[in-house]
Amino acid sequence: MEPGVIKKLDKVVVNRIAAGEIIQKPANALKELIENSLDAKATQIQVTVKSGGLKLLQIQDNGTGIRREDLPIVCERFTTSKLTKFEDLSNIGTFGFRGEALASISHVAHLSIQTKTANESCGYKASYEDGMMKGTPKASAGNQGTIITVEDLFYNMPQRRQCLKSPAEEMQKICDVISKYAVHNSSVAFTLKKYGEPPILRTTGRRTRDCNIADIYGTQIGRSLLPVELEDDVHKFKFTALVTNVDYSEKRGIMLLFINHRLVDSSALKAAVDSVYSTYLPKGMHPFTYVSLEITPTHVDVNVHPTKHEVHFLYEDEIIDKIKRRIELKLLGSNTSRTFYKQLRLPGISNPDMENNENEASLKNLDKERLDKDRVRTDSKEQKLDKFLLQKPIPNQDVNSSNSTSFTHIEDESFKINTSRKSDVLLTSIKQMQEHVERRVNVMLRKILKDLVFVGIVNQTYALFQYDTKLYLCNTSKFCEELFYQRLIFEFQNLPHIQLETPLNIRELVRIALECDEAGWSPEDGDKMELADSACKILIEKAPIMREYFSLRINEEGLLEALPSILPQHYPCSTHLPMYILRLATEVDWESEVECFETFCRETAQFYALTSVLEIESMPQRHNWLVEHVLYPSFKRYLLPPNHLKQQLFELTNLSQLYKVFERC
Repeated sequence: MEPGVIKKLDKVVVNRIAAGEIIQKPANALKELIENSLDAKATQIQVTVKSGGLKLLQIQDNGTGIRREDLPIVCERFTTSKLTKFEDLSNIGTFGFRGEALASISHVAHLSIQTKTANESCGYKASYEDGMMKGTPKASAGNQGTIITVEDLFYNMPQRRQCLKSPAEEMQKICDVISKYAVHNSSVAFTLKKYGEPPILRTTGRRTRDCNIADIYGTQIGRSLLPVELEDDVHKFKFTALVTNVDYSEKRGIMLLFINHRLVDSSALKAAVDSVYSTYLPKGMHPFTYVSLEITPTHVDVNVHPTKHEVHFLYEDEIIDKIKRRIELKLLGSNTSRTFYKQLRLPGISNPDMENNENEASLKNLDKERLDKDRVRTDSKEQKLDKFLLQKPIPNQDVNSSNSTSFTHIEDESFKINTSRKSDVLLTSIKQMQEHVERRVNVMLRKILKDLVFVGIVNQTYALFQYDTKLYLCNTSKFCEELFYQRLIFEFQNLPHIQLETPLNIRELVRIALECDEAGWSPEDGDKMELADSACKILIEKAPIMREYFSLRINEEGLLEALPSILPQHYPCSTHLPMYILRLATEVDWESEVECFETFCRETAQFYALTSVLEIESMPQRHNWLVEHVLYPSFKRYLLPPNHLKQQLFELTNLSQLYKVFERC
């Protein structure tokens, strides 16, 4: 058989195929047009529909309008005012950005646009077909804003038109779209009406979201709404929701989900919300939920679906888990006002009390059948690893009277922490460093850290923790180094400082460091005092940078007055301070902005992650408390682990493997 001839499709065919992906039904077309009106800052939007949008779909707004010069190309593909280069997608803040909505509609319907801007003395009207304007724009009277009229939708696509539902069902879908946008955009007045009939939906633009929900979806839902809010600095999102309490339920659940003000769907989030309500609602019943999620634009990929009905975003599992917990907490707090209905038992029906007893018995049997290897330890306070280790007596310290809580308020007397008001980071280099940290995060490792349960300390470097049924050995020092590096970046210019009661001479600190073998000094390097003077001069010159951005304070006399406080109740080891000061002068690249911040943060992170054997032996319980109650909780809360940290985490065993060993024995 001869192979088929590959040929380039006609431009009209290509555009109609593309239009079929964007405009699937009248409700899709309306959604695109509403988003255009909202992007134009409209405060009044009126929609008129005939035959479910197939005969007529008209949207009128009072937005900024379209310039007369732009009318010839407004319906061409990939024409937009929302972005100019691909990188703009990472910070897109508007609804439309593909430049395909009006073009797609013009390929499957008769389209006309009447518009007027504030700077023009009159309006203009133009008609379009297959992406091209017919004739020239004609002057017309009208108010500021735009009127877009779509007639005979899918007139040239009979197969698509035949597959659509009845006009009544398509009208219901249109009403659903407008209802959702009217709830979220409560400051915008929406009106929906059938052609030649009174409005069937109207909002004033002066009511709150819960009032609009009550007006549109019913007063029963309006009376049952509970506000839920959450703002998270770790994953950089803001969550606002209105959910029904446990007294309300319906067979067909309704979820209004807006991510960065864009109407989308999320099966994962819907499943998480349903799982929370499954504890309270009868089987097969669902709640009403309105959810608004605002995420940092750099964490969201909006360009994943032609109709933009779904988006992908970073840390999806972690964000959904936090939302789920917050909703569950809200429902628990509102559980005191539940209403129950009891149905009388009809003759011939078995005794419900007997059925309850049988259910309780079955639950007990089910609990017995649960395998021991599947039981997970969830509370680190139940039993510590220290119980199984031989404790050495500590001189001048009562071991029996000490416990972890006694160290909660311990502070080094030579340190005093000062905090200052937070300020916004404006430097592009720091923002790029933050984005780099977020991009290279290992999601699985982040999940392990988020749910870890601390077990115990092995030695100065390693500690044990449990995740699920697995036991891990973790290199605490390496994880600390990455944690301190990230906190320096994300708290840039906002770090509190640790005030030294007695300022230290940095020239003397450098001289002490040069005496150490670690410095690697040799006679060829020059006189130690001259090297110390040179290092002191560099640090005094760069002191304003360290003071402004990292809260490390060196005065004009060369005295070290303060160090940055990276984690609460954590202080750097004074033993390694001289070497740290020397490395700031010799290892930090002070010439390039990005390299300067990068090397300074790395050197500081290494210094803060170091510990002293002498300090650990003198105050072992203080060190153990610090690791368990400060460092590992900080791993859970802050650390975004990169891939290379996988090499510092070792899975020792898991319960299923242990039980296999016991079974053989």
